[in-house]
Amino acid sequence: MAAETFDVVVIGAGPVGEVAAERAARGGLKVALVEHERFGGECSYWACIPSKALLRPGNLLAAAKRVPGVPVGDRIDPAAVFARRDWFTGKGDDSGQVDWARGAGIEPVRGHGEITGEREVTVGGDRVLTARHAVIVCTGSVPSTPSIPGLDTIRPWGSREATSAPSVPSRLGVLGGGVVGVEMAQAFATLGSEVHLVITGPRPLPRNAAFAGDLVLAGLREVGVEVHTDSGVSQVAAGDSGTTLTLKDGSTLVVDEFLVATGRRPATAGLERFGIEPGHPLETDDTGRVSAVDGDWLFAAGDVTGRAPLTHQGKYGARAAGDTVAALAAGTPVSASPWSRFTATADHHAVPQVVFTDPEVAAVGLADARPGSADRVVDIDIAVAGSSLHADGYTGKARMVVDTERNVLLGVTFVGQDVSELLHSATIAIVGEVPLDRLWHAVPSFPTISEVWLRLLEAYGL
Repeated sequence: MAAETFDVVVIGAGPVGEVAAERAARGGLKVALVEHERFGGECSYWACIPSKALLRPGNLLAAAKRVPGVPVGDRIDPAAVFARRDWFTGKGDDSGQVDWARGAGIEPVRGHGEITGEREVTVGGDRVLTARHAVIVCTGSVPSTPSIPGLDTIRPWGSREATSAPSVPSRLGVLGGGVVGVEMAQAFATLGSEVHLVITGPRPLPRNAAFAGDLVLAGLREVGVEVHTDSGVSQVAAGDSGTTLTLKDGSTLVVDEFLVATGRRPATAGLERFGIEPGHPLETDDTGRVSAVDGDWLFAAGDVTGRAPLTHQGKYGARAAGDTVAALAAGTPVSASPWSRFTATADHHAVPQVVFTDPEVAAVGLADARPGSADRVVDIDIAVAGSSLHADGYTGKARMVVDTERNVLLGVTFVGQDVSELLHSATIAIVGEVPLDRLWHAVPSFPTISEVWLRLLEAYGL
């Protein structure tokens, strides 16, 4: 076997692994970055980037129709949409990311990396990488596939097949009311598919405030998505005319493609020797240290930890882990106290997320009051001069959750057209624990949608 020694070995070269490797290299360490698929990872080629490229044209068309005087047609050109998506993903060419790694002083290593011992990673079965200081696992997550009779007789779409589809299916079935399900249902409906979305509850996005799911449900139906609520798929059967889905109530649908979007699980296969079962998260402390392993040599960040499965939050955790490893290697003190640069404290308090449907859902922190607490929830319509000018008939809602004992925000949710750009101000207010009477003096510009902040504070009683 070929043997090489590095200071740090990072497994997984998606955005999270890239950041962890870069932070460690910035600290003066020799770093290897191992990837068995494409450098740049899931987000760059099969998730965040291509999905938003597919959604944006439909959102723009809807926005244009809401403002009189804008010349606009009724259809989107799918070929042009797919071409723009392919430009953003580089048609799967990851050479630019490999060049970036080398330019950052990181050694890219292609192959499947497996931890075969303490500070030891074997790549492709015959290349052993030894880490003087640490191994950082950033292997992300993989789809969770439900057990449905007949599903194994077809080739269902997962999120990868949906975001990389070369053409628009005439009939698309989607199972799952989470982010992937609603975003892809809307994207393909605007591209011309007859879309059937099957969800288990009364509304999509069950983890968000109920009004968010209700407004997104209305938006899906507005673009022609047939939403089957309080349902599920009990059987799948392949046929000459398409795939037949038998729903919970016994009714059937015939589709050309079937997207299964029922969640993801941490990609932790191969760690059984450390007592970690496949699919179970690598639990870490806030610095990224893996709790199940003694010593300061095994770290993790991103989806694989199960903490906050979002690209931006994973990169945040990667910065903490990479900086911690570099500091430990240099003998520099590491502060594990909350809000230190070595800790991912915000994972517990202020995780922002945007669902890029029309309307958008932008939320951070708590979606509702804590049980048994004195928290207060304030809900208002987004109805300010800025929203009225932004679109005729603008429909949106805003919520803030307030800790009345400390007079600070615990959570904010915005739903409406183009509300994603409001989210960072909410995140800053929560992370900074800005008192509401001080937030009152953050004057929103007129006429912008951000005036909703003033209305929320007025509704609270300021």
